[in-house]
Amino acid sequence: METPCAILDCVPPQFLDCPPERLIDVLPRPTLFDLQGRDPRPLFVSVLLHGNEETGLEAAQELLRRHLAKGLARSLLLFVGNIEAAAAGVRTLPSQRDFNRIWPGTPLIADPLAHMAQFVFDYAARRGLFASVDIHNNTGFNPHYGCIPRLEPKFLALARLFSRTIVHSERPLGVHTSAFARLCPAVTVECGKVGEGKARDHAIELLEACLSIAELPDHPPSPQDLNLLRTYAIVRVPPTATLSFDGAVADFMFPADLDHLNFSELEAGTTFGLVGNGAVELELVSGEDAEATPEGYFSYVDGEIRLARAAIPAMLTTKPEAVRQDCLGYLMHRINLQGERV
Repeated sequence: METPCAILDCVPPQFLDCPPERLIDVLPRPTLFDLQGRDPRPLFVSVLLHGNEETGLEAAQELLRRHLAKGLARSLLLFVGNIEAAAAGVRTLPSQRDFNRIWPGTPLIADPLAHMAQFVFDYAARRGLFASVDIHNNTGFNPHYGCIPRLEPKFLALARLFSRTIVHSERPLGVHTSAFARLCPAVTVECGKVGEGKARDHAIELLEACLSIAELPDHPPSPQDLNLLRTYAIVRVPPTATLSFDGAVADFMFPADLDHLNFSELEAGTTFGLVGNGAVELELVSGEDAEATPEGYFSYVDGEIRLARAAIPAMLTTKPEAVRQDCLGYLMHRINLQGERV
């Protein structure tokens, strides 16, 4: 009986240099590599959960090129996700669910992809994981940062291996890192735009560290060594509303450089764009609790969308397709190690 995803205990040579758009010729479906290392507690790494976010694949390929011949210091479970979307150069195919919304905890439990994700999760759970790293790119202007679902010392230490900027986020539901947090310290790393700067090298540094260190510390990093934030609201454009980033008339007209607001301390009154239809408003989803309603973050004054209270945005994008498939961005506040707003 065929498993929901392919499982391989060796790496096809052609995989090591294969570009994402040709990966479907080497791995025709989602694949989990189970590679043995000297330390049997595996590092779990997921790449290409979004088909057009290729930094994770590039980092994993380079890691394997460096270490396969001499042997891995630690066992590695490498999950290569949306190969079909990678072939098309898109985040997710129109016929698919988002590969980062299907993991245990998702409301989409009847979806075949959720069944596949549960199979991968159960397989990993039997192995006694050391840590989990999910590697992503984004479409907006953002620093490199880590996202963790728990403010626990080992989670913080794992994220700090990548960046001092760490975002505590409990939603959306069904994301990979939230699921794997049940098994081990887990982090999502956001490596900026594809092909920009040293995204691949930064991801490799994190993976090398995770393969080489014996343990993650049980004590949190110094508060002075962290830029710690929490997501409080997810901002979405209503599905029936029109939007633009080029000045074209639409229900929502955002500036072409909206993403340059990311990770800035914004005061109340900051303009986010214009509304062409006074009857529509941006949708807000709680970043913490499915039952909670986010505090009012926007006001609509004289046709302008204004921030109604101070906040720090993240992941604001200027790509309409990214807005439609996911969201416009997130709104955050600073917190301390106890999770209290500061």
